[in-house]
Amino acid sequence: MNNTVAGRLAPSPTGLLHLGNAWAFLLAWLAVRKCGGRLILRLEDIDTQRSRPIFAEQLMRDLRWLGLDWDEGPYRQSERIALYEEAFCKLTPHLYPCFCTRKELKELASAPNGVDGQPFYPGTCRELPQEIVQARLLAGDKHSLRLCVPSENIVFTDRVYGLQSLGPCDYGGDFPIRRSDGLFSYQLCCAIDDSLMGISQVVRGRDILVSTARQRILQTLLGLSLPSEYIHFPLLIDQTGVRLAKRHKSLTLASLRERCVAAETIVGYLAYLAGINPGMAPRYPHELVSAFTYTSLPVNDIVLDCERLFLWGFCQSTKKTPGFPGGINKDGAS
Repeated sequence: MNNTVAGRLAPSPTGLLHLGNAWAFLLAWLAVRKCGGRLILRLEDIDTQRSRPIFAEQLMRDLRWLGLDWDEGPYRQSERIALYEEAFCKLTPHLYPCFCTRKELKELASAPNGVDGQPFYPGTCRELPQEIVQARLLAGDKHSLRLCVPSENIVFTDRVYGLQSLGPCDYGGDFPIRRSDGLFSYQLCCAIDDSLMGISQVVRGRDILVSTARQRILQTLLGLSLPSEYIHFPLLIDQTGVRLAKRHKSLTLASLRERCVAAETIVGYLAYLAGINPGMAPRYPHELVSAFTYTSLPVNDIVLDCERLFLWGFCQSTKKTPGFPGGINKDGAS
């Protein structure tokens, strides 16, 4: 095993895994195994309102069913709160209270300068006079704590999308570190865990590419190590342009398994979309390791006909052979 390369599978146990999750975890698994590195399973269950132990157990069963294993873990973020508290205290000089309501933030998210559906925060509360801030804090007004981000661009290279130079307008400006309900943000927990767990290779969807800038800012401020490699990949989306999610219930792994769709059929199909299984034959993950390369990954999101895909899976279980619902790039190229 190459201990200099470490990657992670980092699912959130807030629902059942679906085809989009399988796509993400297969690519992350292949990237680490291709390097002979170690793989860590981290359950990102910091959102105690939505995370459920039953989902955590089910997602681990689903990963094993697909043929994906890991070398360390599972680690649970809910058991690492003391680490986040310690980092939070170190960041205090860079934080300020934000009293913006959910409605106000939602209005920001609909503005043209929103970043991937997230609001660009213009620093509304950063310039509040201290007497007003203190009065509102004494009054018990709900507030989050935001990081005052640097004006300089954050520069890094992504294996798929190339050189990135992201300024505050690109990644959303000042971002929350602690929410108004007291929970620590995804950005803080992820940045700390990646560094402390020695993660050198980050593989995830292109929708989180801008989060790389936020997390590198936090890691730098805290004096933590930075991952050396980033591989962001295109998303699987439905015909309306929405990425696959829990609402696509027919494409959960549990749903497909109930209809006798084999794990190797799913893996073979996803490998086809990744450009490493031209014949679309059923495959086990270990059979794909030697063929994996990030250069084969498409750049554009992949549009799936979810209804046809579901029917195809069902017909496969009954040995029928309808036309296969292959993916197409968002720009229309097959």
